Amino acid sequence: MDKLKNSGFYKLKFFITPEEFKSLLQLLEQRQVQFFRTNAARTEYDYNQVYEAYQTFYQYFVAAEKRNDVHPFFVYSIIVSSDQESSGFFVRNEAVSFPYHGQWAEDELPCILLSFPKGFQVNLEDEKGKYYMYEDIRDHKPLTYAFFDEIRDSIKKMTKPLRFSAHDTDAMKEQKPSVRISHDAMHDLGQSWIFSKYGLVVRGK
Repeated sequence: MDKLKNSGFYKLKFFITPEEFKSLLQLLEQRQVQFFRTNAARTEYDYNQVYEAYQTFYQYFVAAEKRNDVHPFFVYSIIVSSDQESSGFFVRNEAVSFPYHGQWAEDELPCILLSFPKGFQVNLEDEKGKYYMYEDIRDHKPLTYAFFDEIRDSIKKMTKPLRFSAHDTDAMKEQKPSVRISHDAMHDLGQSWIFSKYGLVVRGK
């Protein structure tokens, strides 16, 4: 039995401005999604709190000077419910590593990972006992998948692949992480403390 079939996640990594993020929130608000922190208490957050958290996360990385008193993070479960089905996505901040004179820089560039599982766990039983397998989530949660696709397309329309050059061992080398970034976010990041500290250069303005 191939338990790995339909395993993994649909993913998109991106970095956009708070104003652009607000347009995503409006899309989510139309579906009346709920945001939960992934803690034991599953604390629920409203749209304003989520927006403010993203704003704090964004400002930390695009500021002219690094703040040492905060280390912002952005992690939520997004629950999508309707009369037909209930499912959800996951968003969390991730880091983009880059070289600096022959080793990895101690700081990392920011991005947000939006993910949705490819598999739907189905519990089964045969003469050997109970087991489970993952079936295609698109067959079980077609509305949620379609909504995930809509959000992903919306992000893609306002972004392009992140490209920048960093100081590798002996020369500047172009970095091509699997992250999408908006024009305005790239402009802000290009003037940030992290670009200044490591002499990073924006590509494809």
